[in-house]
Amino acid sequence: MTDWTTIAELATAGGTLVLAVATFASVRSANRSARTADRAARIAEESLLAGLRPLIVNSRLQDPQQKVTYVEGKLLALPGGRAAFELSDDVVYMALSIRNVGSGLGVLHGWYVCPEVQRERAHPPLEDFTSQTRDIFVAPGDISFWQAAFRDPAAESFRLASAAIAAGNPVTVFLLYGDFEGGQRVISQFNARQAGDSWLAEVVRHFNVDRPEPR
Repeated sequence: MTDWTTIAELATAGGTLVLAVATFASVRSANRSARTADRAARIAEESLLAGLRPLIVNSRLQDPQQKVTYVEGKLLALPGGRAAFELSDDVVYMALSIRNVGSGLGVLHGWYVCPEVQRERAHPPLEDFTSQTRDIFVAPGDISFWQAAFRDPAAESFRLASAAIAAGNPVTVFLLYGDFEGGQRVISQFNARQAGDSWLAEVVRHFNVDRPEPR
């Protein structure tokens, strides 16, 4: 005789197995889709950030001369590819001609000046940087300038910088900047060396602050 009870139980078990297999496959497919979506979202985010990312270097020697104005009314003529320094009894004026070779608008945040060549592969602590007293934006593919000044003759930084510049010794400038949204901060290290009557500027190293180093 046909054991309908056993057949029914086997059919139920088979249906349950098929449902379990289908559920497992559906879950795996959903997980793969979620991982794919996550990867796509990360790629889209990285592409967006790359489009906002500035990278500041020295300008080229053939780039136009720029006029740099200070709060006292002081003017410095800044040729392409160069730095400019000028000393007075109570102010050390400093400027760099720079270019943004990145794809995003750059915003200068702060600076640190070292009156010698910095050979260590390290940047000063962020808390040691001096904030810019004016907003300086550097458009992608365009030139601009960095400007700053020491105005306290009693400060050690003033004495060291003025002595190095007066002697024509190399000067290292660290610039802290980021994108227009305030992120992706980078510190670029520039060396300025006297060449005749002018100072040549060149970027030598970049340090990522908010993301891993590329090297």
